[in-house]
Amino acid sequence: MLSQNWRTATGAQRDMEFRDLTARAGLWYENFMKNADPRTEDWFLMSSPLPQTIIIVAYIYFVTRLGPRLMENRKAFQLKEILIFYNFSVVALSLYMCYEYVMSGWGTGYTFHCDLVDYSDSPQALRMAGTCWLYYFSKFIEMLDTIFFVLRKKNSQVTFLHVYHHSIMPFTWWFGVRFAPGGQGTFHALLNCVVHVIMYSYYGLSALGPAYQKYLWWKKYLTTIQLIQFVIVTTHIWQYFFMKDCPYQFPIFIYIIGLYGLVFLLLFLNFWYHAYTKGKRLPKVLQAKTWAHPYNKTNGEITNGNGFHCDKDK
Repeated sequence: MLSQNWRTATGAQRDMEFRDLTARAGLWYENFMKNADPRTEDWFLMSSPLPQTIIIVAYIYFVTRLGPRLMENRKAFQLKEILIFYNFSVVALSLYMCYEYVMSGWGTGYTFHCDLVDYSDSPQALRMAGTCWLYYFSKFIEMLDTIFFVLRKKNSQVTFLHVYHHSIMPFTWWFGVRFAPGGQGTFHALLNCVVHVIMYSYYGLSALGPAYQKYLWWKKYLTTIQLIQFVIVTTHIWQYFFMKDCPYQFPIFIYIIGLYGLVFLLLFLNFWYHAYTKGKRLPKVLQAKTWAHPYNKTNGEITNGNGFHCDKDK
């Protein structure tokens, strides 16, 4: 009887502690969200981070567990027409976002130095915020990269780094759109869109078939372009730490972008060393060459993802 009462008392105490912890977490979240941008509050997926978290968790589960299991005893999908449409659609979307980023700030007043977030309701400020949301949403579209890998049974391409990148980008950008949709923290997005125009153009042309390979002589420069992207992004964002007075509203995002850019720059250099210096990622017929785009090891096919490509494992 005494033991039962003790267990009951202990259970009640644990319930009380859990409710207290939940209340504290709710209060912290409420206070945290008071600093959010009210302009983006009612936009799609912006009400709370929960919907996107569910999508990201489902994505991770599908590409790492469910998808490979469903495809295990099935023939790989070819998806040629779908890949062509998908890649050139991303090119068009990236071009549009480049234009919007330029017209809403980066070509109409931003200094590339200390650029603050404009929280006003001016047409240009709202245009920038809308472009930031579109860039955030495009990260969910790009999850199709991994899903196509799974459906084509190219599971070797679904690496930790690839899945991590496609998961962390939309998650962190939710906070960017809710708190700082504009300013110097968006430069890496503009540059990323420029690189995506080049990269997805290449993937789209590659998907058209062997007849178009002669137009892809510039494939050897893709890795260099992506490496330059990381160097520029890291250099631009790290200048903040050497400014005497830059009242950027949310410095935490500067730290996140700076750390993210630096880490991926180092990871990319490591990939570059193993892929090109040692030639480990090249087919045998190309291992003697200094530069070549990574090919599918099984049949020499240029795929929509082979190896580590700066902003994504394409």
